Amino acid sequence: MSDQKFFANIERFIANATPHLALPEGLDERITQCNSTYAVRFGVKLRGRIYSFEGWRSVHSEHIEPAKGGIRYAPDANMDEVEALAALMSLKCALVNVPFGGSKGALRINPSDWSEDELERITRRFTQELARRDLIHPGRNVPAPDMGTSEREMAWIADEYRKTGRADAMNVNACVTGKPVARGGIEGRVEATGRGVQYAVRAYLAHPEMPAVSGQKTVEGLSVVVQGFGNVGYHAAKFLAEDGAKIVGIVEHDAAIFTAEGLDVEAVAAHRRATGSIGGFAGAETVPSAEGLTHMAADILIPAAKEAAITEANCEDVNYKLIVEAANGPVTAAAEDCLGRRGIHILPDLFVNAGGVVVSYFEWVKNITHIPFGLMERRQKIANGLSMVNALEQVSGHTLAEELRASIARDTQEIDLVRSGLEEIMTRAFNEIATQKQALPDANLRTAAYAVSIARIADYYRAIGL
Repeated sequence: MSDQKFFANIERFIANATPHLALPEGLDERITQCNSTYAVRFGVKLRGRIYSFEGWRSVHSEHIEPAKGGIRYAPDANMDEVEALAALMSLKCALVNVPFGGSKGALRINPSDWSEDELERITRRFTQELARRDLIHPGRNVPAPDMGTSEREMAWIADEYRKTGRADAMNVNACVTGKPVARGGIEGRVEATGRGVQYAVRAYLAHPEMPAVSGQKTVEGLSVVVQGFGNVGYHAAKFLAEDGAKIVGIVEHDAAIFTAEGLDVEAVAAHRRATGSIGGFAGAETVPSAEGLTHMAADILIPAAKEAAITEANCEDVNYKLIVEAANGPVTAAAEDCLGRRGIHILPDLFVNAGGVVVSYFEWVKNITHIPFGLMERRQKIANGLSMVNALEQVSGHTLAEELRASIARDTQEIDLVRSGLEEIMTRAFNEIATQKQALPDANLRTAAYAVSIARIADYYRAIGL
């Protein structure tokens, strides 16, 4: 990171929160530290020679198992980043009250340098190395997709792990989440983090104690700039646009595009598929990526790329009223102080991007129980809906419109239950942050969120006698 190392920022955020909590002496240090980090170097024979690869899997906390966290593929991946992300996972899981410890993994690789077949071979070798140390296991450590990986890589990992025979065959699918639905995944996992961003913004704006943004308590009509147009940024932009927000800018690694009239998110996505870049999108101004965060003032910025997007170097030049951290660590600790002085509010990452781990938890539960969500009650709900339709028609003396009849009596699908559960958890988590913020009037939202998380982890440690 440009201001300081990523993990040092996490330590500073924890240090800001712990004075507000009555912790036993030394427990704050125990909560801050990563329990273990495993570094692996392995070779794979490709293109007629042996290539060497380096990767990591860090376990921040095992106060509750399994530990949970994604695996990213990136050419600049490093151990400090992995340990910082593992720490964030512990805090994130505690904040949304999901029963996982925190873990994270990475492989230093540029996926675009390799064919699909080559990536599969590399991923399977990485899986073998991690499985030997129980760093993939349904009850101990459960990976998920992250930057540079997707449900494709998770399917390869699950299949290779199954071949190792290291877990009960009944629960082997639970060794990893973010799998394709056909391979034991769950509806809504691909969109989960972006959907969580939408619910986070809704919860913030709807809360009576939170300040309005440009005089509004809903997102409709607010201008939004999204940095990063990968899975998270795309879905966040799409869902906020559906809520009535105006996406006035999208910033990517190679270009940024802006228009005050608002961008058609799906059209931008189609343009990138056709050309390989968002640059040159018709009807928008294209500017260099480096100028993207400071080019246009807007109500909301959603940094959804990598850490350290806003640092001491540019914090005086960004012009937004609310920053919604869809990425991990996009605002450094030093930059947060600067933004706070300028009156810019930050909705912190450990809350905003928790949608992925929440839906991963749903998938893990589905794999462990071997029962699809909604199966047991589906027909009963349809019957109840039909009874409601009949009662309404009898009372009113009129036949309801077919569309309304279908809406009331329709079958509840897995995706409906996933979205409903996610919105409930995100709303409940924000209410806890807001309550803590009221108790700590001089603290910002990040400190309040950290205080909620650390207090919960401390309760876990007390329960096991530490």
